Amino acid sequence: MIKIKEYVMAESLEQAYELNQKKRNCIIGGMLWLKMGSRMVPTAIDLSNLGLNTIEENEEEFSIGCMTTLRQLEQHEGLNSYTNGAVSESVRSIVGVQFRNLATVGGSIFGRFGFSDVLTCFLALDTWVELYKGGCIPLAEFARQKPDRDILVRLIVKKHEDKSVYLSHRNSKTDFPVLTCGISLREGQIYTAVGARPSRAVCLCVSEADWKKKGSEALAGELAAQFPTEGNMRAGKEFRSHLAEVLIGRGLKQIEKMQEV
Repeated sequence: MIKIKEYVMAESLEQAYELNQKKRNCIIGGMLWLKMGSRMVPTAIDLSNLGLNTIEENEEEFSIGCMTTLRQLEQHEGLNSYTNGAVSESVRSIVGVQFRNLATVGGSIFGRFGFSDVLTCFLALDTWVELYKGGCIPLAEFARQKPDRDILVRLIVKKHEDKSVYLSHRNSKTDFPVLTCGISLREGQIYTAVGARPSRAVCLCVSEADWKKKGSEALAGELAAQFPTEGNMRAGKEFRSHLAEVLIGRGLKQIEKMQEV
């Protein structure tokens, strides 16, 4: 059970950052995963009044505020048109609509959860994170870092002529994923992210020319072998490794079909 001693509605990012420097204080995202734990939070810091709950689009990028909900991602026409529906697909099986109306992008990404569909999907895209003190860095770099006391302000998705897909496997419809897979083709490169291994997602890159030379099935096998897996209550190590090959292969074939249109 979570016990909160003081709840502060931040008036600025600077105020939120200063409050968050105390180790036991906590930035409130959707607070949904926080509720699963048991801890005392001296000061809970809410960013809801800072205008960080929108998705903005221009010719070069999408800017996604950290307080944007997963439901907003699911329903945003521009983002889902650009990603060929991959973003919507990545969140549609996360619990239920009520949950997705509360869970935030910032909470999902900053937590670097191994089971995160959202992290896997955005890793395959050209995604950057804007940190209040740390500036803008690639999402892949951020995902490798250990959590600190900075604040994730927004995600920035750079626009290219991407062709993207997202796939996952679950034992039941709204369960945590057994494995997640995001693939994006852009500027002659194939970016493949695999998560829920059960550790956090990582992304590998190969050339489109290499893909065409080897074919989808052979490349899927080679890529899957480079993603370490482990077993847990949802699946064993061998099954996850096999599933990685299957999902990567399916994703590459879907992108092949997109190229034919």
